[in-house]
Amino acid sequence: MNQKSNLLEVNNLSKSYDGKKWALEDLSLKVEEGDFVILLGLSGSGKSTFLRCVNRLIEPSSGQILFRNENILQLQGIELRHYRRQIGMVFQQFNLVKNLSVLTNVLTGRLGYHSPLSPFSKEDYELAQQNLEKVGLQDFAEKKVKFLSGGQQQRVGIARALMQKPSLILADEPVASLDPATADSIMQYLGEINREGISIICSLHFLTLARRYGNRVLALKEGHKVFEGIPDQIDNIRFKEIYGQDAEEI
Repeated sequence: MNQKSNLLEVNNLSKSYDGKKWALEDLSLKVEEGDFVILLGLSGSGKSTFLRCVNRLIEPSSGQILFRNENILQLQGIELRHYRRQIGMVFQQFNLVKNLSVLTNVLTGRLGYHSPLSPFSKEDYELAQQNLEKVGLQDFAEKKVKFLSGGQQQRVGIARALMQKPSLILADEPVASLDPATADSIMQYLGEINREGISIICSLHFLTLARRYGNRVLALKEGHKVFEGIPDQIDNIRFKEIYGQDAEEI
């Protein structure tokens, strides 16, 4: 059996926005090639802060983030841009340009590979069509995003992230605004992408989805790690440690 290698290593990561209260405190995590890591926790537990630190959308207060053994907190300029190309982002609110077509929104995933004035290439258009096919939207390329359902818009967001040819996808509450059936279908697409070799870190509220799709779980509470392990290890006692004594699993 081949030994999997570390893709991402986070050591003693802390973040405070105001210098008084910690949004994250002393968090460490290793993500191996091919992992599907689920971040669990209540709103405000630090899940989004963690993902944004990994992508350098915000700067940590202290700690270390290694991506393929390179300290990404030291990267600036073009080196930071090249790092971010390897990290796809999928957002809760989709972050699409609603008045533009599905195809144009997907093509924006290639902007990290272009100078501002260089046009998209024939290969970019072919890749966009392939990624739309992957998420079942090949017949919607010319349709404006504002006419799509929430689930369809999130699939556009996934196709856009795939345009970067990422090694890692960070999905920040990608199903929080969707109904349960649509949420499960979005997770199925992320599961298929993971099986093709792309590592995923996905923040969720629902333990049922974590059990179904994740191979590892990291649970946060008030910026601290309260559990790390496999989804099936989360019994009722651990569930209440993560979500509070009055919480009930649904």
